[in-house]
Amino acid sequence: MGQSALPAAALEALQIELAGERSLDRLLSTITRRLAELPGTALARLWLVRRDAECEICRGSLGAESGVPCLHLVSSAGRSRSPGADWGRLNGAFHRFPIGGRKVGRVAATGQPLVANDLASDPDALQHPEWARSERLVAFGGQPLRFRDEVLGVLGLFLRVPFDEDDLARLRTIADHAAATLATARAFEEAERLRAQLEVQNAILRDEVREVAAFGSILGESPALRRVLDQVALVAESDATVVVRGESGTGKELVAREIHARSARAEGPWVRVNCAAIPSELFESEFFGHVRGAFTGATRDRIGFVAAADGGTLFLDEVGEIPLALQAKLLRVLEQGEVQRLGETKVTRADVRVVAATNRDLEAQVRSGGFREDLYYRLNVFPIEMPPLRDRAGDAAILARHFFERVRHGEAVYLSPENLAELADYDWPGNVRELRNVIERAAIVTRSGPLALQLGPKRRRPQPGVLREEDLQALMRDNLMRALEETGGRIYGPDGAAALLGLKPTTLRSRLEKYGIDPKRSSRAPDASL
Repeated sequence: MGQSALPAAALEALQIELAGERSLDRLLSTITRRLAELPGTALARLWLVRRDAECEICRGSLGAESGVPCLHLVSSAGRSRSPGADWGRLNGAFHRFPIGGRKVGRVAATGQPLVANDLASDPDALQHPEWARSERLVAFGGQPLRFRDEVLGVLGLFLRVPFDEDDLARLRTIADHAAATLATARAFEEAERLRAQLEVQNAILRDEVREVAAFGSILGESPALRRVLDQVALVAESDATVVVRGESGTGKELVAREIHARSARAEGPWVRVNCAAIPSELFESEFFGHVRGAFTGATRDRIGFVAAADGGTLFLDEVGEIPLALQAKLLRVLEQGEVQRLGETKVTRADVRVVAATNRDLEAQVRSGGFREDLYYRLNVFPIEMPPLRDRAGDAAILARHFFERVRHGEAVYLSPENLAELADYDWPGNVRELRNVIERAAIVTRSGPLALQLGPKRRRPQPGVLREEDLQALMRDNLMRALEETGGRIYGPDGAAALLGLKPTTLRSRLEKYGIDPKRSSRAPDASL
């Protein structure tokens, strides 16, 4: 009897080596590399059952049936007789087999091994028999990788010597062991992914608890707020991307939270990212994660905010602060659900719903080249405008009572009707956040009696007497001019003159035409043309 193609001692050593491997990529490479080193082996290949969308090579290719599981080549090693032949290549003609297609596919479909011990005499054994002759291939053996009645893939060997009965039994043993180790490695990687995801989510949650406890919830009964809540109820049922716009301190994050809470993703993670607080050099790592060694100080793998939000909602606060260089990667997440960590070539999937918020004029950023136009339109599917507190008649009193109840100490200090009237008459440039701070500060400094409110100077709404028509028209024209000066000639956006005046941009345009005012010439700001 000739020398065995698969020596028992070599396969026992391989089993021991596989038992200690936890990395899926290294596990697959070890199986084919060690089998290819055996004397009788020409080529060892391993295919796994995957959908095209899960395969880096097939994803997005023409004709790929992304919803149908197929066999995809994930590891290959061998020793060719042809100089320069690359048998470690994965993206060749035999990368993908349909389940049931050709010999490899039949092994996966039936869950049974297949052996062809005389390739030269079987013209249908291979698609390219001349390749087998030039490489002096004698036999092919395919074994299913089965774990708990599930076929995970197929292990295939091309030999330059025939299989004997002992070889087939040993190949069955190594396939079973490889399948169990593969399932363990997958479970280990999933556990590590969940652990890393939980670690990021816990850190985010600690910040969120502090923020929500300080800021309160969406309170108010004004028509302006009810319109916002109607929009929230409408869009929450879908997975549409939302941009919440409005001045600083209006409660944009609370609106985003409410969208998440009312959605089908409510049980999934809620991940908040303050884009304005991340240093530009750390954006890619924080957003998309990194692998160990990707840069100085990267001592271990880390998932990013996007992966941490998998299955839930990713809230991007101050989205206009994202560096232009990284906006393409964010667009890739929105359009294809793909994430690539820094220092890693592998692309993973992330099922996230994005809700963004900004107090900046994104349209102006697009015009100036600071924000990608395609990302702007992808984010702006369903815009929600959060009204400033000055436009929410009656809500200041409701919010004031809420904040006061959270910070009051005893009954000696109280909110008087005069306090509420004073709060209602104030213009609130800092919106709800400013109101909260005013109430907290007053509760600290007031020893007894009504709250000693400390409102900023020159912020009360003017109370003019009766004016003649020509005086009123002059006052209105002067007010429009001052608004344009303060906003640098901008009309649109949260920082524009229309928002400052509490008007629709189209209404402001009409009034400017009525009074013959050119916004570009009515501003002293150097960027009035923006």
